[in-house]
Formats: sequence, C-alpha cells, structure tokens
Amino acid sequence: MKRPGCVKGGLRHAAAVLLLLISVTFLFKLRLSPETCAKKQVDLERIKRAQMHAIRVLKEECRPYSVKKVMNRLFNKKYSTNLPPFVTRTAVVNESVFKHRPPFGFHNYLSKLQKLLELMPEYSLPEELKSKHCKRCVVIGNGGILHGLQLGHILDQYDIAIRLNNAPIHGFSRDVGNKTTVRMTYPEGAPLSNHDYHHVDLFVAVLFKSVDFSWLQAVLKNESLPIWIRVFFWKQVAGKIPLKSKQFRILNPLIIKETAFDLLGYPEPRQKWWGRDKNVPTIGVMALVLATHLCDEVSLAGFGYDLSQPDASLHYYDDQCMTEMQHQKMHDVTRETKFLQKLVKGGAVKDLTGGIHCEFCKDANS
Repeated sequence: MKRPGCVKGGLRHAAAVLLLLISVTFLFKLRLSPETCAKKQVDLERIKRAQMHAIRVLKEECRPYSVKKVMNRLFNKKYSTNLPPFVTRTAVVNESVFKHRPPFGFHNYLSKLQKLLELMPEYSLPEELKSKHCKRCVVIGNGGILHGLQLGHILDQYDIAIRLNNAPIHGFSRDVGNKTTVRMTYPEGAPLSNHDYHHVDLFVAVLFKSVDFSWLQAVLKNESLPIWIRVFFWKQVAGKIPLKSKQFRILNPLIIKETAFDLLGYPEPRQKWWGRDKNVPTIGVMALVLATHLCDEVSLAGFGYDLSQPDASLHYYDDQCMTEMQHQKMHDVTRETKFLQKLVKGGAVKDLTGGIHCEFCKDANS
C-alpha cells in the first residue's frame, strides 16, 4: 500500500504535467489564432494615381522579348532565355532536371513523373495565346495593398493573369479582377472552393515532395486520395478540382532552380541534421520568374511586405496582420524584396500597386 506522501507527490507531479500541457495548448492556440487587423480605407487620390499608372502601362506599345532582354542584362547572363515554362515529355531526357530533389528537380522521381505526364495531354500555353505576337503578363499577388485600389477591370485586360495559391476572386473582383489564365500552387495551397476555378485556364502545380505527385495523380484521375497519404500534408488539400486534364501543367523545376540559385543567390541543397536553409523562393517570386518565360512584358500587383506597418493587412482577402510574416521560417523575405526592387527599378517589371517600388507615388510629390 502506498504511503499518503507518495500519493500526494504523484498527484502534484500529475497536476504539474497537466498544467504544462494546458499552457502549451493555450500558447499553440494563440499562435493558431493570430491577431487580426481591420482593412483601412484607401485614400481616393491614391486610388486615382494607381489606376492612371496601370492604364499608362497598358497603353504603351508592347515590345517583343523586352523582359528577357532586361533580365539578361540585369543578371549578367545568369538568366536563361530559353527555359520551357512547363514540364514536357522531353524533360525525361534532360539530365539537369534530375540533378536535385523537388522542388529544384526530380531526382529519383522519374517513374512518378512519367505517370503524371501520361495523364496530361498538353504541355504549353493554349494555342490562342501561344500565337499572339506580343504577350503581357500580370502576376497578381495576395497582398493587402490590393485592397481598395479597384484595379480589377485593368488587370483583366492583360493577356495572361497569374494568380497564386488559394487567393479568392469571388467577392473581390473589383480589386483583383476575374481573369485567371494561370492558377499556380502546390497541394496545400490549392483552393478548396469551386468558385475559384470558374475563370481558370491553366492549373500549374508546383511539386515539393513525394506525396505531391500522388495528390496530382489522384486529381487528374478524379480519384480519392488515401487517408494514409493525406496525413503527410500540413493542412487540408483539395480532393477534387473541377478542371479537365488538358488544363493541368507542372512547373518546370529548372525555373525554381534558376530563381533560387542563379537569381536570388541561395545556396544549393545540402544535408543538415536539423532545420533547413532558407533556399526555397515564395510562390510569388517563382510565378514572377515564370512570367518572364511566358510573356514579352511583365507587371506585378499585390506584392510587398511592409514590416514597418505591423497593423497593416497581410492579404487582401482576410484580416491577418503584417506581423504574421515575422513568424514564417521558410523564406528570406528581405532578400526577395531586394530582388523584386532590382526588377522594378531596372525596368524588367512594372509594379502596379507600389508595394515594391512606387512609381505613381512620385506624382503626389510633384
């Protein structure tokens, strides 16, 4: 029989463990329920200047190969002018594609890749876009800076509109437009609502890990993903995507490799016992480099994290605060911002919303 002192000691120990678990759970919930920031009213003069700037950009004559020429000049020939934007069946004979593991290549994934390509009948832009003499791309980011600028009708005039992850259109088209030539994402980022596929021409998948191949195969075959595979995703993934197989593409991993190692100067992958290098670009920067390979001229909208304004809205579609960017550990936001500024100031890309480098803000000071 246990003595009363031992029983009391055991109870105290159990109570301490329980208190610790409650504290950890509380802190975890605090992290999952971040501080919210309300949308701010946008100054009417800023709306007018942003719209006039975007209209001026579109009124200029489109210059064939313009962005490739400037990229080549800015990066001293580290930028490839002839990378195919999407994976094709000829990729399986390209050794450079299999040098690295995803997302920078398909090392040890040849069999999985071949199975996917057999389910995808097309690998390039739709014919009506491919044949266009001079194409203009706009990459529409998810930044709160888009809120209230009412640029939707202007963004819809671009030849190719690229949207990222699960950024919604329904209910926000006044600011972000409806046109979606490309919806670019990875499994966890794919929209769960059918609303966000209504205007999609192409779904471009970015493959980061083994189960991403399994997910895309299930989507293409309109099959359910087994539960034992679902547990390897860090959040819920779309079970069905209401598009035809001919609308799916796989982003060429050499574009991710070029973005990370050649343009951003990140270190190549290496074995580490703990953690990982910040060498994976954001989907937004990947999409921007993709746009330079798809189009002759490129604009961006909704880009830029102003960490000096912690109470600003992070996204145009929710009430998360800018401070959320300080918690992410995957991406080097500072380096990406400098890269984007180089593109805009160097004349490769036009910034329509002024979050990277605001050209139309000069008008207010003149």
